[in-house]
Amino acid sequence: MTLVLVAHGTRRPEGLATITEIAAAVAEQVGPVHTAFVDVLRPNPREVLAGLSGPATVVPAFLASGYHVNTDLPARVRESGHASAVITRALGPDPAIAEVMLARLLEVGWEPGDAVVMAAAGSSDPDAHRDLHSAGRLLADLVGEVHLGFVATGALKVCDVVGALKRSGRRVVVASHLLAPGIFHNRLGDCGADAVTRPLGADPRLVALLADRFAHVASVSCQ
Repeated sequence: MTLVLVAHGTRRPEGLATITEIAAAVAEQVGPVHTAFVDVLRPNPREVLAGLSGPATVVPAFLASGYHVNTDLPARVRESGHASAVITRALGPDPAIAEVMLARLLEVGWEPGDAVVMAAAGSSDPDAHRDLHSAGRLLADLVGEVHLGFVATGALKVCDVVGALKRSGRRVVVASHLLAPGIFHNRLGDCGADAVTRPLGADPRLVALLADRFAHVASVSCQ
């Protein structure tokens, strides 16, 4: 069984370095990992799978479902002609991701009573919206009230949500619901929040989620 880790792709060196670090950490647990990108960078999933033989597990390193997970990735897999590739679900929503965001919040000095804005990239896909709202509720289970805001696609922009909360006189902390640093995360620093967490990155809990996706498909295949 071959594992293919699929990320979005970024031209930012720091973002690519994070994906490389995540893939290396997963490989330490499950063996060799091939990395592909659905946008910006190559190789794409079609190119990677076309060069592989035997069963393959394709794991989308996305925090929510959406166009890339539901439409783009399956299309590239079909184009590859690979007959035995299984695509797992997206990483989130998942309690482990909420735990990582809580850890990031504590790193920047979040305290109970501070307003929390969960900042996601956003999507026009209804499935992604449901996933992101579910992710917000999982974080709220740990920190109390959570306000959802989008960096790119979506009506509730992070900066607008932060501004409204600041006008109420509250201390506002942005919880980055982003996998890696890049242009989206950089935008969060311009929203006027009192603190912004770093992206999730190669946190061991996130790496364990990825490894679990592979292990689950492998165990089913062996039955």
